Formats: sequence, structure tokens, C-alpha cells
Amino acid sequence: MKSRFTFFTFLLLFSAGVASAQIFNPVSWTTSYEHVEGNEYLLIFEAEIESGWAVYSQFLESDEGPVATTLNYESTDHFKLVGKAEETGHKKEGFDAIFEMNVTKFNDEFRIVQRVELTEDMPIKGYLNYMTCDDERCLPPTDVEFDFDLKSDGTGAVDLESEGEAEDAYGTIDFSAVESDVPAEADIPNNNILQPVKWSGGLTEDDGQLKIVLEAAIEDGWHIYGQDIEDGGPIATAFMLEGEVVHFEESSPMLVNEMDNVFEMEITKLKKSATYSYVVEKNSGSIEGEIIYMACDVEKCIFPSPEPFVVDLDARTLQIGDGEAMSLGSTNLDYPVPPVNLEQPVVECGAEELAQVNKKGLGSIFFLGFVGGLLALLTPCVFPMIPLTVSFFTKGSDKNGVQKAVLYGFFILLTYVLLSIPFHLLDSVNPGILNDISTNVYLNLAFFAIFIFFAFSFFGYYEITIPARWTNKVSNAESVGGIVGIFFMALTLALVSFSCTGPILGTLLAGALTSEGGAMQLTAGMSGFGLALALPFALFAAFPSMLSGLPKSGGWLNTVKVVLGFIELALAFKFLSNADLVKRWGLLKIEPFLAIWVIVALGLAAYLFGKIKFPHDSPIKKLSPLRVTLGVVSLAFGIYLMTGFIVDKDKGTFKSLTLLSGLAPPAGYSWIYPKKCPNNLDCFKDLSEGVAYAKKVNKPIMIDFTGHACVNCRKMEEQVWPKGTVNERLQNDYVLISLYVDEKIELPEEQKTDRIKNYGQKWATFQAEYFNNNSQPYYVLLSPDGKLLNNPVGYTPDVEEYAAFLDCGLQAFETINGQMLGAK
Repeated sequence: MKSRFTFFTFLLLFSAGVASAQIFNPVSWTTSYEHVEGNEYLLIFEAEIESGWAVYSQFLESDEGPVATTLNYESTDHFKLVGKAEETGHKKEGFDAIFEMNVTKFNDEFRIVQRVELTEDMPIKGYLNYMTCDDERCLPPTDVEFDFDLKSDGTGAVDLESEGEAEDAYGTIDFSAVESDVPAEADIPNNNILQPVKWSGGLTEDDGQLKIVLEAAIEDGWHIYGQDIEDGGPIATAFMLEGEVVHFEESSPMLVNEMDNVFEMEITKLKKSATYSYVVEKNSGSIEGEIIYMACDVEKCIFPSPEPFVVDLDARTLQIGDGEAMSLGSTNLDYPVPPVNLEQPVVECGAEELAQVNKKGLGSIFFLGFVGGLLALLTPCVFPMIPLTVSFFTKGSDKNGVQKAVLYGFFILLTYVLLSIPFHLLDSVNPGILNDISTNVYLNLAFFAIFIFFAFSFFGYYEITIPARWTNKVSNAESVGGIVGIFFMALTLALVSFSCTGPILGTLLAGALTSEGGAMQLTAGMSGFGLALALPFALFAAFPSMLSGLPKSGGWLNTVKVVLGFIELALAFKFLSNADLVKRWGLLKIEPFLAIWVIVALGLAAYLFGKIKFPHDSPIKKLSPLRVTLGVVSLAFGIYLMTGFIVDKDKGTFKSLTLLSGLAPPAGYSWIYPKKCPNNLDCFKDLSEGVAYAKKVNKPIMIDFTGHACVNCRKMEEQVWPKGTVNERLQNDYVLISLYVDEKIELPEEQKTDRIKNYGQKWATFQAEYFNNNSQPYYVLLSPDGKLLNNPVGYTPDVEEYAAFLDCGLQAFETINGQMLGAK
């Protein structure tokens, strides 16, 4: 459906729910059949439509209006459709005020007949999809399943599952029997009920207080509402205990307060998942309750029936609906630790270090972006434009030339910053989406191919250009004049220079696409890049005499491009490595990766020394000091890479190279010296196994939320974990559980849900729902029974700070043990 209908339906559904909270059920369907002759039948679908409502024809002229009624079959291998489905009833054709177009619809009654020829005695199954509207509102399209068990000898029946009423997400549909030749006809089962929210829960006990914990798993794109909603808004989430509304403690990894344009008020929405807890005051007996809620996406809202639950205080169990009764300490989420209270760790420490690290991280990315912008300046597409553009702003008697040039520089910066804005929108919809993008196998393979393509473009074998019609349109807009014209001049520069800036910008974008700092990483990097490009234009405009100090354009610019080509070629294999690590193909382990980078480094050195030439290179009469210096650096880097093949006897793997942390595969991902865990540590990859072992040996747990393609995770493992006290603590004092949030291995069928299909999604959900965090690395210290020892931390490259974090958790665990011994 087009956006006009989508928004209109959404608005009408909301207004209907707010006005009266009425569940509309204006259409009821019945099915029957008639035997024609031999193995041919008529399948009959009849609708009784309440006065004022209408159902739309199968044969609508446009898909921009309402949804046409359709018959959809599971399989047509065992029967043939004879002609089109014919429709009769109280037909009305003409202009529809809601959709502002001519439509065909049916009021009061609607009958569809489809003739079929059986080729095999198998049931004809499928569903009928329809939409109904009155003069003011529409209900979302609804599916009605059918199942005809027909025989080629002329006998058969409509095989339906149950008598009475079938309930869907929008109310109750009455499938009463139809008077026909059919002996008996039951109700049409409806298995396509929308269920974007699934409830689970359990009981926990903390300091002698018994808590009810209810958890909502919310499908992507959907949300529920907070418990405190003003009058005139949507239906608030509410919890009824023994007939009274009770306020539960509420938390969610995506709890947002935002202005809702439909209700024109600020509303609390919960997305992805939500957790509610309540301290029980009774000691015995049972408590009956209900969950009342409303779920919406951008097109529609549903008002499910209240979700009942029962707490048996004597048996210490909680049962939701017809689900399994969960005993104390267990939940339906299959995590072997109880929910934690992030506000009350055993000891307060760790949070300040994490905040400081995040600040440092953004500064580093801004600096890298700035360096990338400086490199882009030294390319044939950008460098020659500095004197040309500046002279345009400062020529003649224009007294405002300097101010205009400064504004021009600002717009260059703004252009690149604006490129990061869409990622902020994605990040607000789903905070984990940047991590999903960065670890997506197909996207990493695409980056690998693109970077190879970029590299050979830099080598001079072809040019990458923006389509001429794009640059022409933007250039034409420059004639507008004033501020708008200057903005389009800046945009023209960005487009014209794309063949040189695109690969560098692509490196920056792809490298920053992680959840470790969210979209702010992109903004920081793009700001640095744009600032480095903008500064020369403003600076030389303010001091035109400085232009004479610029070196002349020449062959050295092509040399810069070729050098960047070698860098792009090396980085391409980083993305191939990401895909290989996530899928565990074993194609690009540490040995071939290092070998490829050694070849690239030595190739660059040979080029700088004049031993290799590319299509657009100028003849080299004499090697400049800078070229010789860079050649020596490249050669030294190649030799440094070769030291990665030295065996570290303590770890039992190749030596980890500090400069390649996060770029190269882990040293343990090897053909010759494979290791399951970093630094020859003992670790668990499954939460249940690790917790069981911790209880057995009575040691605290460190949960390491990590990823195969996580750069900062590798830096921690290779630069922090092997050092002094940190290594001693991890070797002797903690049970290490490494949970990879980008692990693509499928879960067993019994553990899969609508949202969780593989182990990576399971661990990512665990991190988000229990610890309200979705970045990696993320380190959580727990006691064996699941108590939070101290504040979790993320990327902490300072060895002393990280050691203090581990020591703090160990002291908290010893405190708990001392209390337990004292209690005994």
C-alpha cells in the first residue's frame, strides 16, 4: 500500500482506539463447497457485512487505494483453478471519499466462488485476505484460513478445527455454520494472529523479597506504551493484581520519551524488549493478575486480550496464560542467572572509567577523520581546486570575499557532517543496527569488493566519477546566489572530488560502523574529515598571499593516489577477514592475512623506490628525500609484519602485533597454532556451562560480551589481558565466559523465537535486557549465583584501570563469601 493509505489507516485506528476502546468486528466469513461433476468443485466464500461497512472487490484497478480481497493457496500442485473466481453480492462502484478514487466494493453481503479441478486427493489449504472500511475508518487487512478436504469421487468436507468463534488480533470473528449440502461445518481457524509482543517471566528473590518479573519480547518495528499516559493518549500498559491496578518497576534497553504526532503529546514508548518487576507482599496463597497493553507499529495498532498470569506463592511458581509454570529463579528466556539490579552492585566502581574511555574514543576518531581529510587534500581531484576556488572568492572588489570563503568552508564541513545524520536515525530506531551492519557477512564481502575496486582506481587503471547529470544539476544551482549559491558550490566540490575522497571516506565510514560508540563515532570522524577539507579554503581566502607557498600540481599528486591505493588494497582484506571470522570459513586465518599484508607493504616500498610503475606515473629522475623516507618506512613495516610469524611460547600461538590489534585476525585463529580462547586462557562460549562451572569451583564470573569482528575487543585481548595483574586474575581468579554477539551459528529449534534465531542474537538480547547495553567489548563481573559485583565496563585500554576493575570485583566476591560464612 502507498504511504497515503498507510498513514490514513494508522490515524483512523488510533482515533478509533482512543475514542471508545471498542473492538470492531463488522465482517464474518463462512465457507462451503458444491460438487459440480467428476472431480470438479465450487469453493464458496461468503461474508456477512454489518450495515455501513464494506469489503473490497478482488479486481481493483489500482494498488494505491484499499487492499483487494484475495484468495491465497498454499500449493496448487494437486488441483487446477478453472477460470477466475467469480464474485456476487450487494455491489457498489464509484468514488470513495476515504481513498479519493473510484473503487468496487460490497455492502451487506459478498460471495466469492472459485471452480477447481482435483488432480490428486489432497486438501486445498490457504487463506483469504480482505480489508473492511466504513465511511470514517478502516481496519487493517485480515487473513482468514480455509481447509477443504475434497475427494475426486465427489465427497468431501470443509475440514475446520473448532466450533464457535475464532479470535484474531482485532476482535472476534463469528464463523457460524452455513445451510448447504455440507453435513457439518466448523469454524475457520485463524493461525495468522498478529503477535508482535510475547510475554514471559518468572520469580526472583533478593534479600528475602519475592519479586514477580514479567518480560515482553517486542518485534522489530513495534512498541508498547509506558504505564503513565495522559488522558487522550494511547492505551497505557497496566498490570492488574486481584482486580486492582498495580504499578510495576519498568525498564527497557529502548525506553524513549518522544513527541507523538498522532496524539500531539509526549509519550513513553518501549521497544525491542521491556522488563517489569513487582515486590510481592503476601507470603502464601496465590495471586491472579492480568497484563493489559496496546502494541503499535507505523501502520497499525492492536488491542490484544488481557494476558492472564497466576503466582502460586506456596509452590513459588509463576504461570503466564497456558505456558509452563516457572519456578523461583527461572525464566522463559533460558538464561541461568536472575535479572540484576544495575543500580545496586555489591561495590560501586567501574562506571567513571567507562565514561572517560568513551570520551577518548570519540576524540581519536575525530583525529583519524582529520588525517583522512588531509590525505584527501593531497589528491589530484582536490588540491588543484584550492587556488582556483579561493581566487574566485577574493577576485575583484568584492569586500565580502573573505566572509564568503569562510562560509564556503563551513558548508564543506556541514556537507560531510550531514552524511552521518541518517545513521543517527537508524541508531535511534535500533541501537544495535550499526553493530549488525558492521558484522553482516554480505556487507563485509561487498566492502571487500568495493575497496579492491577503489584500489585499482587509485592505481590509475580507471576513474570513478559521479554521473555528469548530478554534478550539472548541482552546478546550475550555484547561480542562485547568496548563501544558497555558496552551499551548492560546496556540494559541487564534494561531488566533483568524489573519485579521490570517496575511497578515503568509505574507509572512514566502514571503519566506524560499530556499536562501540553508536552513530556519534561517524559524526566525529566525518567532522574531522570535513574540517580538514574546509580549512585550506577559508585560510587561503583570508591570507591570499599564502597561495604562492603552495607547491605546484604535478606527478607527486598521482604518487599520493597510488600510495592510497596500496592502503585501500590492504584494508580490503580486513573486511574479508571480518566475514571469514563471523562465518568461521577458515579462509583468511592469521597466516595468509599477514602474508598478504607483507606483500602489500613490500610492494608499496618497491613503488616508492621506483621499481614499480603505474599508468599515470611521471618519469622519476631522482628520488626525493620524502619518497625515500616513506619507502624505508614501508619496508620497515613489512619487516615488522614478518615478526608476526614468531611463536609466543607462553601463549602457544604466533606473536600478537600491537599495531595490527583489531585489524588482523586473532593470533589464535590459526592453521598451525589454533587456540579456542585468547592468550591460552580457559574460557567458556556458553553461558550455562560457564555458570555451572563457576558454582562448582566457587569463583566469580567475568562475562565478556565480544564479537568476532570487534576491533576494540581484539585490542583488549592482545594489549591488556596479557599484562601482569590482569593476566593473573583472568588465569586464576575468574571464570571467563566469552559471548559473541555476532555468532551466526543457529540455535536448536526448541530455543528459537520470532526474534532470536542464532547464538549471536541470543547473547545480544541477554546483554541488552539484563545490562541495558549493546556495545562491545563489555565486561560484567558476577557471583556464581548471579549477583552483580560492581559496575560493568567497556573498552578500557589502560591496564591499571582494568586491573583495578578486576580487583574491585574480586573484593566484592570475597565480601559476599564472608557474609555467607558469617551467616552460617
